Amino acid sequence: MATVFDNIALQFQKLNKLPYRLYGEAYTYLNLIGDVAGKSILDLACGEGFFTRLLKQNGAARLVGVDISSEMIKLARLEEASVPLEIEYIIGDVMEIGSIGSFDLVVVSYLLNCASTKEQLLEMCQAIAIHLKPGGRFVSLNNNLELLPEFYDKHEKYGIARRCADSLKEGTPITLTLSIPDDGESISIDNYYLSKATYEWALMSAGFKEIHWHHPTVSPKGIEKFGSEFWQDYIDYPDMIGITCLK
Repeated sequence: MATVFDNIALQFQKLNKLPYRLYGEAYTYLNLIGDVAGKSILDLACGEGFFTRLLKQNGAARLVGVDISSEMIKLARLEEASVPLEIEYIIGDVMEIGSIGSFDLVVVSYLLNCASTKEQLLEMCQAIAIHLKPGGRFVSLNNNLELLPEFYDKHEKYGIARRCADSLKEGTPITLTLSIPDDGESISIDNYYLSKATYEWALMSAGFKEIHWHHPTVSPKGIEKFGSEFWQDYIDYPDMIGITCLK
């Protein structure tokens, strides 16, 4: 996994320019997370720190980002050196880092969908839970794995292509190909289908409660810039899903 993301770190960073990431993902994520003023936050699978920086800029007191990719963390640290926000970045596998502290909030974007078995998913959820204070919140963005393959083409205009060689069953790989703005390149990442029921089992087994699923929303700025019609498929056939729960 580390090698995969090391090899695409620079290209991955360019995805931050895509409209769906700016006006859909970030807007949805920040609304789900809510007020972070004065809170301690752990961002697991933080990548090059796109969301990590947004949260610190919104007033988080302490922010730690962790990612398995040394190249992703290198990019995050370069941003930190350029514009210091007092964010700590750590290279590490979420399932192997042990406990690095107790936080008010743990956030995760596009990690859980990398689990190919229910056992791996449970291990990820347990690794998240040990970092939360009692009553702390967990918020995640996750690929909408239950989107039916016949609707995969609905997201191509946003720069997202999906391919699934088999019917959706536990462990089925789904390949995402993301178009890089401006340079005509793309990157591919494998996710794995696990059902909503499996996700809820893993979260509850790890000690979470009040599990909620959230469809994406689009910011007023995004609608103003691109028009409602452009975003309709993004809303009607969600590419991603939000998950919130309490410890």
